Amino acid sequence: MYRIEEPIYFYLLAIIPAMIVIFLLVFWWKKRMQRTFSDAALLKKLAPNSSTFKNTLKLIFLVVGIAFLVIGLTNPKMGTKLKTVKREGVDVVFALDVSKSMLAEDIAPNRLEKSKQIISKIIDKLGSDRVGIIVYAGNSYPLLPITTDHGAANMFLQNANPDMVSSQGTAINEALELAKTYYNNDEQTNRFLIIISDGEDHQEETKQVAQNLANEGVKIYTIGVGTEKGGPIPMRLNGSMIGYKKDNKGETVISKKIPKVLQGIADASNGTYIDGNVTDNPVNKIANIIANAEKNEFETKQFSDYKDQFQWFLALGLLFLVIDIFLFDKKTKWLKKVDLFNEENNKK
Repeated sequence: MYRIEEPIYFYLLAIIPAMIVIFLLVFWWKKRMQRTFSDAALLKKLAPNSSTFKNTLKLIFLVVGIAFLVIGLTNPKMGTKLKTVKREGVDVVFALDVSKSMLAEDIAPNRLEKSKQIISKIIDKLGSDRVGIIVYAGNSYPLLPITTDHGAANMFLQNANPDMVSSQGTAINEALELAKTYYNNDEQTNRFLIIISDGEDHQEETKQVAQNLANEGVKIYTIGVGTEKGGPIPMRLNGSMIGYKKDNKGETVISKKIPKVLQGIADASNGTYIDGNVTDNPVNKIANIIANAEKNEFETKQFSDYKDQFQWFLALGLLFLVIDIFLFDKKTKWLKKVDLFNEENNKK
């Protein structure tokens, strides 16, 4: 397991594209000036050892050297030991609807992004609680196994999108079934399942599955995003808007939030339905519920004894810079024989 101590130094990598641009501009300027004062044939005679390849190679060594030095400045660290620690908390699994209807923009920026904001802010308010993430549409997919790494949870969350799920629809029961596998039956922690959706579910057995899950000790809360008035579902190609989703009759599909479905799931599992259109509303309610829940002790493994690795990157960086210094920009004898750029034929 690696850790970056000073990630701010990565901004220095912006030097590299600037250097490449400067190199290309200088190269273009030199060629232009050479053509002004002499023709190509005469220039070959005056500077027979001039090599474009060697200049390019020197730039590559310089760029790679700087890149390694910058990485060294960030001070990467590697965990050398894996230890078991005891923590107190609860298990929280988020089931995020990523069906196409979640792209509707009846709330800003759209339902899916609003849902991500809600989950991210709830995670930020958790203590040592474990979190897991499920994404679902026509079927469900485990996005992140249950973990205490909240940073990883937020990172994986940002990648959630409708393309992750092979079939479209909104089958909440699929997410409920998958959620069962997330909880460790040997550790009797308090268990929470947070379902975030617009409620467009068409499975009759969803309430029964939710009730069965509640009977196993899982507390289910549902959060609805979107408006009951609804909105069209935008269709995009390579990031560009190409229109709205249409039905078989060619009419624009209007996707609406159906709180009745989410309320029914919450009622069947003795949970609570929360309107999610105002971000702070579900964030504060869920955070308070989890904060006041009884915390159970559980074991988790984490890396310890992180050791600095910057010296390796600094050594490689200096090595490349030294090679760059002693690398001449003129042709060497063996390179002349190779004639990579067919320069000898161009003389004729």
